[in-house]
Amino acid sequence: MIPQSVQEQLDVSRETLDRLALLAELLEKWNSKINLVSPSTIKDLWNRHILDSVQLFNLAQPSGGKWLDIGSGGGFPGLVLAIMNAELPAPWDITMMESDVRKCTFLRTVLRETSVKADVVTARIEKADPHSADVLSARALADLDALLSFSERHLEANGTAIFPKGVNWKKEVQAAEKSWSFSSEVIKSETQEGAVILKVRDIKRV
Repeated sequence: MIPQSVQEQLDVSRETLDRLALLAELLEKWNSKINLVSPSTIKDLWNRHILDSVQLFNLAQPSGGKWLDIGSGGGFPGLVLAIMNAELPAPWDITMMESDVRKCTFLRTVLRETSVKADVVTARIEKADPHSADVLSARALADLDALLSFSERHLEANGTAIFPKGVNWKKEVQAAEKSWSFSSEVIKSETQEGAVILKVRDIKRV
């Protein structure tokens, strides 16, 4: 059952809502066998994970380029991106990169069950072939310093990285600035008080 408050926040088709509901159903079923998300967050799955992922999708211009989601794990934001992407007239070419074989099986299962298109690559981020993505996203994966290293490998020179960060985001930015030069746009999170989403560009080592 999709909470009424969530339906009011999502400006999407019934088909997309049904696909998101199926994702939620499959996640709950698989999470008891594979640790996809923290069990304590399941009760607030729609706000904590799904709406939190939708806001990332809405921050990127729908250009139909390459979008790489790294450390996709339980499918947030990757699976939500893929489901939202299915409505676009010029969809993104979405790839999810995850090193855990079991989690990759989950990702592929949801894509199949929802009839949504995206690629799943089973590989370690730091060893996978460079992806040359126009947009790179990662959620709850690593600190900003490590994320910028992954971005340097997999993001086009003119690409944009999108990273949701918690209340300590300023400390992460300050720490990353010791090793990296980058420009960032700070956007207030719609789902967590004090959290932000960083849109990062022009990433260079210093």
